[in-house]
Amino acid sequence: MENTHNTIDSAKLDALISRAFGDLSAGYGGVMVSLGHRLGLYKAMAGAGPLTARELASRAGCAERYVCEWLNSQVAGGYITYHAISDTYELTPEQAYVLADEDSPVFFPNAWTVPASMWADEDKAINAFRSGKGIPWGDHDGRLSCGVAAFYRNAYKASLVSEWLPALDGIVDRLKAGALVADVGCGHGHSTVLMAKAFPASQFRGFDTHRNSLMKARKIAAEAGVSERTTFSTARADNYPDKGYDLICFFDALHDMGDPVAAAAHAAKALAPDGTVMLVEPFANDRVEDNISPVARMYYAASTTICCAHAISDGGRLVLGAQAGEARLADVFRKAGFTRFRRAYETPFNLVLEAQL
Repeated sequence: MENTHNTIDSAKLDALISRAFGDLSAGYGGVMVSLGHRLGLYKAMAGAGPLTARELASRAGCAERYVCEWLNSQVAGGYITYHAISDTYELTPEQAYVLADEDSPVFFPNAWTVPASMWADEDKAINAFRSGKGIPWGDHDGRLSCGVAAFYRNAYKASLVSEWLPALDGIVDRLKAGALVADVGCGHGHSTVLMAKAFPASQFRGFDTHRNSLMKARKIAAEAGVSERTTFSTARADNYPDKGYDLICFFDALHDMGDPVAAAAHAAKALAPDGTVMLVEPFANDRVEDNISPVARMYYAASTTICCAHAISDGGRLVLGAQAGEARLADVFRKAGFTRFRRAYETPFNLVLEAQL
């Protein structure tokens, strides 16, 4: 093998090592964030002002020595503020909004359960790479579905009713008057329940193939008091029952399906006259070279072991992946018979797309 040491650019090497070490440090930090969340350490600090390690340990019911080391890891990562003069630690309002407030749209601790599940499923991913076979959603570590649902719940809560639905042509008025809505690939049903709470005159049907998620969706709907207007049923995206839907929604789900064109074609058949499909997908530009960012990296990684793996297990006729981009998604709906397709809204994390016949 040719010796390449003489051709290495030391500045580029140093930059890459710095990036790699930062990523490794972040992986360690994610474990600390999850521990802080599960042990109630962040919540015990929220609004309490400066605390010593002993005071926090007492508040959270934990051993002081562990808490002290955990606190220092958080200070080193910029997640907690340290006051050297008093040897105390403080969670600022901004830090609390990200780490302690479970209803915040930027609450992050639950998101760490997703890479934890990816590590747990590493052997399955290796086998999938070598065999070309898929991995169904339900075959993943249980932390995956819980983490995805919890992470997306807050984003939907912050934006779905207030921003995304109003961006669609005439949909809010139909929902207020009384509409029939399908939430396809509903998962734990957070999106379904949010819409049901906001529009009491409308009826909502959630469909998914993952039975455990549907059980949790029914529980969430009952706790929200909307069970009478929501149903959750086991069905694929290309065979759920009923017709006459005023709105059919795909929330971060279409790219996971083995035949997205068939799913879009079934939606075309199930829509009411002048009905609308709302497609929410991970934000992506159409070209790989335009998807170089922390967000795109995260989505491509999840797509590798989760989204593509499920689509392949589901037949794999068209494996879109989580970074499909608007042009490829528009082509799916064009092939399914839709004549109108537009970007209605966007965030750094999502594309909100509207399709009509």
